[in-house]
Amino acid sequence: MPLQSELPPLLLLGPLLAAVVVYGVLRWVVWAPRTGTSPASVSEHALWVGVIGWLASSLQGAMNLGIIPANPSSGGGLTSAGMILPALLWPVLGCLTVHAIGQVSYPGPRRMRRQAVLSVRHIRDFLPRRLGLTTAAIFVSAAAAIARTATLPGFAAVAPTQVSDGQSTYYNGGGDGRIPGPEVAGWLGAALLVLAGGTCLVLWLIASRRQLESLDAADNAVLRTIAMNRLLRTVSTVAAGLAAIAGNFAARPDPAQGMRSWANPEGLACAAVLLVMWWWRPPRLAAAGLGVRNRPEPGIATDGQHPAARLVASLGALLGLAAAVPLLSGVFLSQALVAAASYGFAGFVALMAASVLLVMTAGELLLQHNYGRPDAPRGWPRPPVSPALLTTAVLGLLSFLIVLAVTALGQARLAGGPGWVPAGLLTAGVSALALPALVLARRRQGVAGAPAGLDAALRAITVHRVVRTLAATLTAQAAVLLLTGSNAWAAVLGRAAFGETDPAATTWWPAITAGAVLGVAATVIAVIPVRGPARPAPAPLPRTEVSA
Repeated sequence: MPLQSELPPLLLLGPLLAAVVVYGVLRWVVWAPRTGTSPASVSEHALWVGVIGWLASSLQGAMNLGIIPANPSSGGGLTSAGMILPALLWPVLGCLTVHAIGQVSYPGPRRMRRQAVLSVRHIRDFLPRRLGLTTAAIFVSAAAAIARTATLPGFAAVAPTQVSDGQSTYYNGGGDGRIPGPEVAGWLGAALLVLAGGTCLVLWLIASRRQLESLDAADNAVLRTIAMNRLLRTVSTVAAGLAAIAGNFAARPDPAQGMRSWANPEGLACAAVLLVMWWWRPPRLAAAGLGVRNRPEPGIATDGQHPAARLVASLGALLGLAAAVPLLSGVFLSQALVAAASYGFAGFVALMAASVLLVMTAGELLLQHNYGRPDAPRGWPRPPVSPALLTTAVLGLLSFLIVLAVTALGQARLAGGPGWVPAGLLTAGVSALALPALVLARRRQGVAGAPAGLDAALRAITVHRVVRTLAATLTAQAAVLLLTGSNAWAAVLGRAAFGETDPAATTWWPAITAGAVLGVAATVIAVIPVRGPARPAPAPLPRTEVSA
């Protein structure tokens, strides 16, 4: 009884602390240090709200909702209210809460005299029409997919049989079961209703909050449209994710009728919605020009009019697609990939990083082929990588090496297989793939007809992207080792040191927690644009702007 009475406060403590941290981060971003609130900081604040809200909206942990695992060692699955509720509640409420905090974290009026706005603000005045209609269609489609699950019966799981050929023993046959469809439809329908109602409330909050003093009336209206754009794109992906969960439930065949193949078309539609929402960019705030911290040299083509600049800028979106290709294929082929590849998640991370690095190398080759000229002046940025990004990469390398060494020591003490070897080899392979892009960025010919400083800026962007990819990969591989080899850490540090004494435990929560933190850090490193400050450069090299 004492434990049960303490459980609700413990469950609420984590979300409350997360909300406080998000509020503090957003307040720090919008109130720029030493300069105060400005159009540039407001625009950056809106970007951070969208990114954090997107990260909080992941439904990956609820994809197998209602599925009864055939293998008893996999646990009971998401079949009880105590497991289904948090799996659906935190992503839905998390993304809505982040966007709501984004609105309340704007600073209040500080001037002695304030200009009153007599017009009544309505949601329809700022709502992007096409995106609003698209979001409504996605919600209706998700509701139809969820309603279909209410007509489906449940069936029991069939445990696989053990087959031995004299040398090895493996499992054969069997299949997962599922709980009754009306129960799943109730949970998913309730989550969709909460998502729809919360979206309307946040839209009302965006429309009704006070004007920002640092923006005029027109820019305030654009800022509200930007906030609604980011909110609708996020909730659209969540609604599509709920439909994909319903499709995954409906597609499962009854194992009592024999082994049959199955596919989830709603999962494919969810991937399409994700790509569309990635491409549906919000409008830009006209007043948010380049600030003092990231203003390039006069004469550099910051508007991207030069074809080479447009090519490098277009590679940014292509890098996101390259990283998403393994992710999207894993939605449909995850079981086949895990069965065919012994590298597991480490191989998955390496495949994503390799895809991104190959696109960078191809971009440098294309830049050299189309615009490189031997007589064009060549420049090199000073420094080629910002100190913040370089520090992040060094910390990622140190984290990976420490985690790799401790995991190897722990697995040796447990007399288990060297599970750290694939992660080490794959990470070394990714590091080797980064060399061609770096060498090409350093040695390619200058860009013909480029304004002063543009050639060096293009090289800096490539180096910036390569280092950022390596930093994210190293951090992600350290997270994978911690999540998959937590027992090895327990063997080195000892379970009793952290209050755990169960020798039969298959995981160790301190290592799992550290792995989750590093995984989030790797995601942030990979998706947050990094800008380096413009610094004076020794002649004759120009001062350059690093932006990726």
